[in-house]
Amino acid sequence: MNDIQRFVSKLSIKKVWNMASIYLSFQISRRTKNPRIWGAPVTISIEPTTACNLRCPECPSGLRQFTRETGNLKEDFFRKIVDQLYHRLTYLIFYFQGEPYINPSFLQMVKYASEKKIYTITSTNGHFLNDKNAKDTVESGLDRLIISVDGTTQDVYENYRKEGNLETVLHGARNVVKWKKKLNASHPHIIFQFLVVKPNEHQIPEIYKLAKEIGVDEVKLKTAQIYDYKNGNDLIPTLDAFSRYKKMPDDTYSLKHVLLNHCWKMWHSCVITWDGFVVPCCFDKDATHKLGDLKQDNFDEIWHNESYQRFRRLLFKGRDQIDICQNCTEGCKVWK
Repeated sequence: MNDIQRFVSKLSIKKVWNMASIYLSFQISRRTKNPRIWGAPVTISIEPTTACNLRCPECPSGLRQFTRETGNLKEDFFRKIVDQLYHRLTYLIFYFQGEPYINPSFLQMVKYASEKKIYTITSTNGHFLNDKNAKDTVESGLDRLIISVDGTTQDVYENYRKEGNLETVLHGARNVVKWKKKLNASHPHIIFQFLVVKPNEHQIPEIYKLAKEIGVDEVKLKTAQIYDYKNGNDLIPTLDAFSRYKKMPDDTYSLKHVLLNHCWKMWHSCVITWDGFVVPCCFDKDATHKLGDLKQDNFDEIWHNESYQRFRRLLFKGRDQIDICQNCTEGCKVWK
C-alpha cells in the first residue's frame, strides 16, 4: 500500500464531511469577512518536546531562545487530547519545536494515534534512529517520516545543522529502510527534507542521488525562514526560486510575497504545545498567542471561543499587523 492509499484507507464519512464543512465555512468567512466555523480542524500539530540536541541558527529551540518552559508531552495527557479529536481528525503531525525522539514516550503516542486510524507524520533531525528506534518506528504505525538532511557532506551539512553528524543521520535512515523491508511494511513513507540555504544550494542534485541510493521514498526542497534578513544573511540562497527574500536597490532585503488578509490554516489546523496550550499555527514558535488551555477546557470550547474568533477577525483586517504572520510564506499568499 503506497502513501496515498494508506491515507485514503484512514478516511471515514465523518472525516470527509468535516473536511467539507470546514472548507465551506472558510470560503464563506473569507467572502463575508466574518469568521464562521463549521467543523473541527483537519490537521493538528502536537509538540512532543521543546528539547533539541542540535543548535540550528534559525531555530529558537536550537538557539535556546524560548521564553516558555522546556518539557515533554505526557502520554496520558496526549491520549485525552486524541480521544476528543480522533473521530474527525485526518492528520496528526508530531512536531512543532524540538526533536520528537527525545520524548521517551513518543513512539507509544504514535502507536495510540495510529490505532485510532489517524494519519501520522513526524519530522526529525535523524540522530536518534538507532536500530531499536528504527524498528519501533515501523512497528508504531507511523505513516510519514520526514528526516532533515541539509547537506550531502559533513562540512556543508554542519553549516546549518550545528553539532549534527551527517553519517549518524544517514545511518538512521538506512536503519528505517532496513526494518521496512524486514517487516514487509510499506510505511513510513520516508522523506529527505533539504532546507535550501546558500551553503548547500550547490548540493541539490546530490541529495536526490543520495536518497535514491539509500532507498528513501521522496525528496522535498524547503525554503528557509530567516529572522534577521533585512541587511542580508549568509544563509539566504542565491537561487531565486528557493529564497523567500529579494534584494532591494539599497542592498537591503525584503519579503518577496504579499500577504493576503485571510489564512486557511486558521480554519483547518492548529498547534498544541507540549504543556497543552493551543496556538494559531507553526509560526507562533514561542506560543505568544495562546488561544486556550487544554488543561482547563476541552478542545471544542477552545476552537470556538472568543479568543480564537478575535484572532480570525484580525486576519481579515490585516495580516501584516500580526507579528507571527509577517515572515510567513505559508497559507494564502501571492508572489511579486
